[in-house]
Amino acid sequence: MIRILLAEDQHLIRGALLALIGLEADMEVVADVDNGDDIVPTALRLLPDVAVLDIELPGTDGLTAAATLRQELPETKVLILTGLGHPGHLVRALEAQVGGFMRKNAPSEELADALRRVAKGQRFLDPTLVETALRVGDNPLTEREAEVLRAAAEGGTTTDIGAALFLSPATVRNYLSNAISKLDARNRIDAIRIARQSGWI
Repeated sequence: MIRILLAEDQHLIRGALLALIGLEADMEVVADVDNGDDIVPTALRLLPDVAVLDIELPGTDGLTAAATLRQELPETKVLILTGLGHPGHLVRALEAQVGGFMRKNAPSEELADALRRVAKGQRFLDPTLVETALRVGDNPLTEREAEVLRAAAEGGTTTDIGAALFLSPATVRNYLSNAISKLDARNRIDAIRIARQSGWI
């Protein structure tokens, strides 16, 4: 029996996933959570074979939780489910050494196949997402540029961003200018949009 932990904050989707997995005779959902902060403690308590994680969750995001599980509970494999096929998310998932990465709108039989493969230690990657990631290419932003863009996305002035990140306003402006240039964006808002669509922030 494949024991599964499910993390999904949208109740309708979580209910559908529970129903689909419940149809498989060799699978059992041992826990379902709607907050990313609950993933690792629940997994450490129940030791599931596979953790099925959404990326966008309240609290800890699914990719961060996947990386933590890799460190603290390597025997639990991870299958990432995403509604947004951002290539940057696929890259982060591969860095966290997840077992699988697939779209939420994939056919239901594909989910069962992916779960079985991941549980066996095999890898399942959505070919459409892989193709998109290869087409878009690598993230051109440095970690600091991405951090400043993320802070800028929350709003606030360069002074506010600098105070939050312990940088001078001039340094914040330099990082923003570099990010805008690297992303071939028109301005800060456009740079945030491009970076978000690519999954780089």
